[in-house]
Amino acid sequence: MKTTLATQLGQQLHLTPALLQSIRLLQLNGLQLEQEIRQVLENNPLLELEEEAPSATADAAPAGDAQVETAAFDELPESSMWDVAGASWNDADEDRTARLAMGESSDPHLRILQALALDLDDGDLAIAAFWLEHCDDAGYLQAPLPQLTLLASARFDRDGAHVESIRQRLLLGDPAGMAACDLRECLQAQLAALPGAVPARHLAARLLGEDLQLLASHDYAAIARRLEVEDADAHEAIRLVLSLQPRPGDTLLPQEESAVVPEVVAWRADGQWRVALNPATAPRVTLNPTYERALAASEGAAAQPMREMLQEARWFTRGLSMRYDTLLRTARVIVERQAAFLAEGEEAMAPLTLKEVADAIGMHESTVSRITSGKFMQTPRGTFELKHFFAVRLEGASISGQAVKAMVRRLIESEPASRPLADEAIAVLLSRQGVNIARRTVAKYREQLDIAPARERKRHNARPLLARAG
Repeated sequence: MKTTLATQLGQQLHLTPALLQSIRLLQLNGLQLEQEIRQVLENNPLLELEEEAPSATADAAPAGDAQVETAAFDELPESSMWDVAGASWNDADEDRTARLAMGESSDPHLRILQALALDLDDGDLAIAAFWLEHCDDAGYLQAPLPQLTLLASARFDRDGAHVESIRQRLLLGDPAGMAACDLRECLQAQLAALPGAVPARHLAARLLGEDLQLLASHDYAAIARRLEVEDADAHEAIRLVLSLQPRPGDTLLPQEESAVVPEVVAWRADGQWRVALNPATAPRVTLNPTYERALAASEGAAAQPMREMLQEARWFTRGLSMRYDTLLRTARVIVERQAAFLAEGEEAMAPLTLKEVADAIGMHESTVSRITSGKFMQTPRGTFELKHFFAVRLEGASISGQAVKAMVRRLIESEPASRPLADEAIAVLLSRQGVNIARRTVAKYREQLDIAPARERKRHNARPLLARAG
């Protein structure tokens, strides 16, 4: 084999540690950023948290571990219950622990029965307890439904219909899906118990009525063909089904509560919109000037580890500043483009894409995607994820699909109860407002709004009339 030399010209992009850290900081949400800063401060003594001047906003929020400890101490029992000199918890044959307030029961079934006790009498509560006793840890019945119905009827001397009605209370209660016979009934009950208008609920109900093996195969194209809908609608229905809890019993276990803390605040003042970062989610980290000066004057190999820590500290502060600057600039562009939505509502939502925002702030589209994921903005209209402000432009129009969806909702909400609007009629009404969409598009938006077809709405509205006539 003959050895030869060849020259090749090419380009490669190498991400420096500082750039990698900046990219990672962009995509962290507020809680993750707080944890990251806390860890960095523990590992790098050259960094310190910048102190802020006390303000009304700062006073309203916890300012540190000392306040947390004080709040925790305030929640302890009153001082008269604690040991004093010469006293104990059992003085005078009195068990002082009995005076402590009893917390919530650790028995999940008991908590369900306590909630049902507000509506059911003792006899029905005993039937509900029977159903719960025959549920496994996941919340499903451990024996066939007919067998358990006969057993409950004989034990409580009630007919099968009444015993089943108590099971239905559990099935549609909180958590929904308890005492279900199988997975299909469990998921259907959870779907029916979802509050308010849920996108794609009707389509998801149809999906659960089909063979569940089709859902388990993840063949989205086959599911779309079976349901005779578009692929995007099938994906939305599948996403909703997958978000349900197949083991409702697990929801009874203790869980940590979480709250959304907005990273950005937008408000209107002096006739214009203003945007600012939330100080609670934008802590400032700076270099300790004393250590920095000492390292600048030091020489020799002994100071090399500290110089590396100094470099890492500078990378971190630079990346943090980049995050705050990018987030603020992005939020300003969003507020500027969606000012009509903030003032008027969903029907004024303007079309907006990641690329448009990226071009406005002079950055790449992927950077905007990272900085808007998991970040929230507080506005006079409510708190929204930044992704909420991006809306797809309706083909052949200057309006967003989200605005059209809001128009469809308004038309249906204002329709006569005895004459609900068909999808084709809604399309005609929208065309008179300059929005030309097909009937199928109206049906798609109506399904996403969790609104039944016109014939079902008419049947539903006719029931109260028949009841009054009877």
